[in-house]
Amino acid sequence: MVKLMVVDNERDICDFVKNFFTLRGYEVFTALSGEDALKIIETEDPLIVLQDIRMSGIDGIETLKVIKEKRPNNRVIMVTCIDDLSKMEKAKKLGADGYITKPLVLDDLVKAVSEAVHKLKPNK
Repeated sequence: MVKLMVVDNERDICDFVKNFFTLRGYEVFTALSGEDALKIIETEDPLIVLQDIRMSGIDGIETLKVIKEKRPNNRVIMVTCIDDLSKMEKAKKLGADGYITKPLVLDDLVKAVSEAVHKLKPNK
């Protein structure tokens, strides 16, 4: 079972995405902040992370940077508003696997997560 984490300061988004992917066989964790996400990375090590760029405290860019330093093989998909495209360029340079825009579209979520699953390196 693939572990996935949703990081967004909006609880409704976290709950929606968690329910959607749980029904598709993923083990899903949620975090409402970058700080919470980094704690979950340490304890649960979700291999795929869907995270918002704009969050209070540690933002998505800084969270991405720490995740990639600690877990370089994990796949991180950024969630952004259309006006965050300059931040997306920075995120890609830091190792983000891609991005999807808000409002979330289910087909985009499925495609992004499926592509990330295919990029996972098998454990040895």
